Amino acid sequence: MHSTAVRTIAVMNQKGGVGKTTTVANLGVGLARLGRRVLLMDLDAQAHLTASLGLQELPADAVTSIDVLEGQASLRQAAISLPCDGQGSLTLAAGSLALSGADVLFASRIDRELLLKKALADLGPSDFDYILLDCPPNLGVLTLNALCAAHGVLVPVQAEYLALQSLAELMRTMDAVRAQLNPDLTLYGVVLTRFSRTKVLNREVAATLREHFPEQLFETRIRENVALAEAPGFGQDIFRYRPGSAGAQDYLQLAKELLRKEA
Repeated sequence: MHSTAVRTIAVMNQKGGVGKTTTVANLGVGLARLGRRVLLMDLDAQAHLTASLGLQELPADAVTSIDVLEGQASLRQAAISLPCDGQGSLTLAAGSLALSGADVLFASRIDRELLLKKALADLGPSDFDYILLDCPPNLGVLTLNALCAAHGVLVPVQAEYLALQSLAELMRTMDAVRAQLNPDLTLYGVVLTRFSRTKVLNREVAATLREHFPEQLFETRIRENVALAEAPGFGQDIFRYRPGSAGAQDYLQLAKELLRKEA
């Protein structure tokens, strides 16, 4: 890990539908509820993270992540404070459809993979404790920016065999980034999502992941929980939408486990 107190974590999986955005939102809120200062950055053109946290419609002049990457605004200017229960704070740098043009927009930039790293360099340990990056489910310039700026990668995976294949592909991507762009990049952790203890397949995949990633696989498993799927439709995190649900319990437990890893 880097020596700086700020932890920048890219939450990614090149396979869609694994609960990536759900994990960014609810892990971020969980960390904030435990007293940490958290910045969430939406790097996906679909802006699902932004919408799921209650910002379905942004003002026309809103500063978003693409403005930060272009160098037209700082992260502090893009920061939107969100309500937070607890001693911490929760801040969002919103996503927008404009992110869909990033590959073309930055194609001629020599430093195109380092735009986010430069933007984050303006922040200090007094600004945030954790920065969680919600990455697109592809290996374009936005994902590469996240991998170059991050200290580590957190990978949500569904407990199915195709998840093992996507994880292997991600490991190869990380190796390439380490070799050429960010030698300090680590696998921060793997977290099982949509998990059901009653399903033999889920248990078998969990055992295989434990065998291959004994140090990186989180003990906390995010159980299959309908409230987690419902909450974004109401623009709420799971703690506001259904505080007593299994989803709320699991994401708070995941936040606590992540903090123990740092201790």
